[in-house]
Amino acid sequence: MKKEHILIIRFSAIGDVAMAVPVVYSLATQYPNIRITVLSRKFARPFFEDLAPNVNFMEADLKREYHGVKGLNALYRRLTSKQFTKIADFHNVLRSEYLRMRFNIGHYRVEHINKHRRERRRLVATKNKVRTPLPTPFENYADVLAKLGYPVKVEFHSLFPPEGGNLNLLPAIIGPKKNFEQWIGVAPTAAHPGKEYPTDRTRQVIEQLLQRHPRARIFLFGKGKQEDELFTEWCRDLSQCVYVSQHLENMHQELILMSHLDVMFSMDSSNMHMASLTATPVVSVWGATHPYGGFMGWKQKTENVIQADLDCRPCSIYGNRPCRRGDMACMNLIKPEQIIEKIEQIINPQTTTSL
Repeated sequence: MKKEHILIIRFSAIGDVAMAVPVVYSLATQYPNIRITVLSRKFARPFFEDLAPNVNFMEADLKREYHGVKGLNALYRRLTSKQFTKIADFHNVLRSEYLRMRFNIGHYRVEHINKHRRERRRLVATKNKVRTPLPTPFENYADVLAKLGYPVKVEFHSLFPPEGGNLNLLPAIIGPKKNFEQWIGVAPTAAHPGKEYPTDRTRQVIEQLLQRHPRARIFLFGKGKQEDELFTEWCRDLSQCVYVSQHLENMHQELILMSHLDVMFSMDSSNMHMASLTATPVVSVWGATHPYGGFMGWKQKTENVIQADLDCRPCSIYGNRPCRRGDMACMNLIKPEQIIEKIEQIINPQTTTSL
């Protein structure tokens, strides 16, 4: 009898792929006799290559090697050589739809994710908004597997053992972590302005935390022109700050560092999801988006969410729409002291007092 070999397709951004990890892990551990291959972009390899013995990772460069219909046809031919028995489309966009069509023609068993687009439109509507929680991607991914005949109970703790990842694999400037130190991650940027807390207020958060916890270290996560200018300035002015991407070479090293943080302060962003996969508590700030959209980090607590109570929220599922009010009140109404208090409830729960 041919051994079951499931192909899971999920391209897209880091956060979306990260949210597949708990579901793939659950499938792998609850059905150890099947083979699983995750097809994604190159960046996702650290999420899956050591996840479980029966999980393999396959990367596809859709911008160059497999670009356009000709490229997708070449990718399909490559995939058919792997002798998959079932196809799980966790993405459901044009590229994955085309691959699904080819697999359907080839008489493969194929299922795809339901993104609940109608419910999403109601959640972000200007009028007659229906503010109720949507199914999470974790649930949506699990539904795909159930339709393929593999129901799973999604159970996952961390990519690393309880003691965290191996700090010896990181440059000396990072570790070791001293017993008296608090390690705080700060990820102030996001893919869209609607999901970013004002940078001057983020700096206030950092400065006040360091005043109250002079032995703390602040690790700044993010990479790009905006981050380079911002983080370089903060590290110059505040010696306890470390610009992570200047010292770490890849995402695997970032995940190791995240596994040793006491807390991560982030936006609704990929860093929230990455930290969640290392069992690190996250204080997350939400503006144009909302946890009701389903994109909370894995096992993160709702009491660590910071958001303004406004009738217009959420106005976007992904944060990519311009502010309807024009004043970004959803972010500007949030005070730095609210964030500091939440962080201190995690790093120093016995002595936390209101600011």
